[in-house]
Amino acid sequence: MKLTFDDSVEAFRREFLDWLADNRPTDAEMAADPALSSAHLPAWAKAWTRRMFDAGWLVPSWPKELGGRDAGPVETLVYLEELTKAHIPRTTNPQGLGIVAPSILDYGSPEQIERYAMPILRGERAACLGMSEPGAGSDLAALSTRAVLDGDHFVVNGQKVWTSGANYAEFCFLFCRTDPSAPKHKGISVVLVDMDTPGITVRPLPEIVHPDKPDLNEVFFTDVVVPAENLVGQMNNGWAMANGSLAHERGMVWLNGVLMLEESMVKLLAEAPEALDRLPAQERAVAADQLVTSYIDSVAARCLGYRGFAKLVRGGSAPEQALMKAFSSEAGQRMAMRAAELMGDRSLDLGHDQAVAMGMGITSWMERYFGTFGGTISAGSSEIQRNIIAEKVLGLPRS
Repeated sequence: MKLTFDDSVEAFRREFLDWLADNRPTDAEMAADPALSSAHLPAWAKAWTRRMFDAGWLVPSWPKELGGRDAGPVETLVYLEELTKAHIPRTTNPQGLGIVAPSILDYGSPEQIERYAMPILRGERAACLGMSEPGAGSDLAALSTRAVLDGDHFVVNGQKVWTSGANYAEFCFLFCRTDPSAPKHKGISVVLVDMDTPGITVRPLPEIVHPDKPDLNEVFFTDVVVPAENLVGQMNNGWAMANGSLAHERGMVWLNGVLMLEESMVKLLAEAPEALDRLPAQERAVAADQLVTSYIDSVAARCLGYRGFAKLVRGGSAPEQALMKAFSSEAGQRMAMRAAELMGDRSLDLGHDQAVAMGMGITSWMERYFGTFGGTISAGSSEIQRNIIAEKVLGLPRS
């Protein structure tokens, strides 16, 4: 087993770190003008994304004209590790950059690429992803939002929910049903919908961690007119695009989950000795055992992720993506719960400096615990991941 990188990869890492040191946004910039949702682009974020695009560091694995430098998968892994460790986002619109733009580049027309994908890459526009519905959360094939072709335009009616960033997004990559008579997987299409189109109503959903800064939204479409030229790819081929979009999303999730798990572990181990000293001997032994278990979880998560990544580099499939998603999100939840229990009332407030170190604007272990529930749902719920594991890894029949 090889646990080191080649000299050329390390040279790539040093080149990026040198560039990052000279060009990164400052902590003061980011703190003074924080992103209010996952589709809000503060001034520093727009400038930063454009700097990365111009320098070829936005998506290193892509061609240079798309903000990359034709880097290989291992270089991309190193790049993402260093960026995540530095607590610097490539963009404050992660779904736009990581899911919507690549999907448009894969399936869209040249005009759609120029109008919708390239502005995302240059930090000029933000997008949201219209998938989940009240009756079709993890089961996209059950969606009921309709887009009826009427001459040179579609008329869209329906509702989406849990739509991240819809309250700030400028357009939506919208999955809708265009052939209700077809089998449910075969009658889905994708259209690009500008969010200022008449007939769209966005209702933010207050969240337990930051009720004053909602990111999730309900979105209602009432006789929304969308030009037919905004159809992405072929009519009724949305299921293939859905699988592609979710692959982009799951590819983004695992590394961030591992690094957040490891950073949380470092922080917890630094705070644990004082907290353990306050416990009776028997409770101290139980708490120490739980800490060791969480540490093992964090190491296992990285090894599992690298194993799956190595398979992908060799051109194989990687069911480890489903394992990683379920395991890392649930391990993070267990760790946050153990930390909150160990810290007692101190878990309610860890102070601003520590909050910055933890990232994501979360100011306490208790808030982090509340926030982990979303992690077990987004990018495919734990239940969905277990179905994938049962079928693809264990070979069990569908039921």
